[in-house]
Amino acid sequence: MAKSLELTFVTDSGKLSRLSIDNPKEPIDPVAVKLAMEQIVAADVFQTMNGNLVSAKEARVIERNVTAYELV
Repeated sequence: MAKSLELTFVTDSGKLSRLSIDNPKEPIDPVAVKLAMEQIVAADVFQTMNGNLVSAKEARVIERNVTAYELV
């Protein structure tokens, strides 16, 4: 099962921008994630199509199951 940590930020245009991290270290520490997101915003190093990141909105873990079938 593939997991990713999705960080959602609000941009200066009021839109959302997401950053996804594959295979996050578990268990997830919400305090550490929030601190990291605030540091990302403060560093102002990401440019997005929706504008500059101005605040952290949410973080969530996404689990994905993939089943491949052999086609005969």
